[in-house]
Amino acid sequence: MQQVVINLGMLMKEVELLGSPSLAMILVNSFQLLYVADALWNEEAVLTTMDIVHDGFGFMLVFGDLAWVPFTYGMQAAFLVVHPQTLSSLGAAAIIALNGIGYYVFRKSNSQKNQFRRDPTHPSVARLETIATATGKRLLVSGWWGLVRHPNYLGDLLMALAWSLPCGFSHLLPYFYVIYFAVLLIHREDRDERQCRAKYGLAWDTYCQRVPYRIFPYVY
Repeated sequence: MQQVVINLGMLMKEVELLGSPSLAMILVNSFQLLYVADALWNEEAVLTTMDIVHDGFGFMLVFGDLAWVPFTYGMQAAFLVVHPQTLSSLGAAAIIALNGIGYYVFRKSNSQKNQFRRDPTHPSVARLETIATATGKRLLVSGWWGLVRHPNYLGDLLMALAWSLPCGFSHLLPYFYVIYFAVLLIHREDRDERQCRAKYGLAWDTYCQRVPYRIFPYVY
């Protein structure tokens, strides 16, 4: 939530300097507001994330949520105050489309996973193909989770890129977030892969054979 307040403050500063908010600033604020609103609306799903289930509460979550996240997520808006950008209608439409696609993949894949965990007999997930595991649980091998092994990360990264693009290409700083986030998610999925292999054994190996790509279809 802090990032929304910081971004709004940057927008007001731009209004003070320029008389009105730029389209680039409006996009950055809107995209991140949607992201935060989605997290709050689907707050119960946070309890199933790696941060809570495996990492637990400690320095990483405290420092990350209170300092690191507001600083890095507010970087694009802060950059735009100092380096205002002019976006064409076509450029803005392309960026909006990218964020929309990313959000759609992110939300749909997470919702499908959470629905399957809550009630695998629900009509929206009942017909999805699964693999039985020795733990008694079943792994989704179709739907979004048959596309790549971490489709929610794919959507997250597309949105992260869309947050940076309104800042143009004159400086690398606005792209720090998407670069850092890509490294974080690749490291995170590697940890998740090892944990799942230890937990599900041969069933996970079978899943990996059926779904060979981790985040980016036909790439990685």
